[in-house]
Amino acid sequence: MKHTANPQAPRTYGAVNWIGLQTLYLREVRRFWKVAVQTIFGPVVSTWLLMVVFVMAFGADKRVMSGIPFADFLAPGLIMLSIIQNAFANSSSSLIVAKVQNTAVDFIMPPLSAEELTVGFIAGATTRGLLVALAMAISIMLFANVLPKHLGWTIYFGLVGAIMFGAFGVLGGIWADKFDNLAFVTSFVITPLTFLSGTFYSITVLPEPFHAISMWNPVFHLIDGFRYGLTNHADANVMVSAVSTGTISLVLVVVCWYVFKTGWRTRA
Repeated sequence: MKHTANPQAPRTYGAVNWIGLQTLYLREVRRFWKVAVQTIFGPVVSTWLLMVVFVMAFGADKRVMSGIPFADFLAPGLIMLSIIQNAFANSSSSLIVAKVQNTAVDFIMPPLSAEELTVGFIAGATTRGLLVALAMAISIMLFANVLPKHLGWTIYFGLVGAIMFGAFGVLGGIWADKFDNLAFVTSFVITPLTFLSGTFYSITVLPEPFHAISMWNPVFHLIDGFRYGLTNHADANVMVSAVSTGTISLVLVVVCWYVFKTGWRTRA
């Protein structure tokens, strides 16, 4: 008598599809880890060369900014910029490549909720941003003191910066139809925010209304709070920076969830 296999019962996942969430997260991490020379060590080399130029060519090791050596003042800003740029690049490139290559079905069709998609993409972007920051901090120890004075604040602002721009990258990747759209966001949104954020200078030297405008720049608050964690110096109130950047990050995460929930520009 021929044996007939019993059909398998549908798999149940419970409140959270941990298998799917883990798979999506590992997918995002392996994307950039396969080309780690470009995604991890490339930004490190660029920043290391920048520190060499400032310290050796411009004598930054002998200059002082806001009462601290200029090299120590510069290092937190460069590290935070790397977190921002790499977190944004990871999530935005993942989504735009999926749309251009018509592989978005890989994360649309599986039983992944809007919450799980949001967490998976942002967690992958956050991982890349923080890994680059760690490698960068180690590489520039020759030029600046990057040992945290306030470890809690250092971790908080590093994490919030990665989450904020990981979420912003998700929204940018979903909105964009081609790589030119992302280049527009990078050139006209990310770059102005980062270069007008007090990375290379203290905003206390800016005249009005530029000083007031800088105080509304979320990237300034990320860099200023991160700098406080490393050097014990801040140009703004650290609690104000913490609350404002944390609120913006939370809002962006919620918007990402809503976009995935409604399927805006991800479903035909």
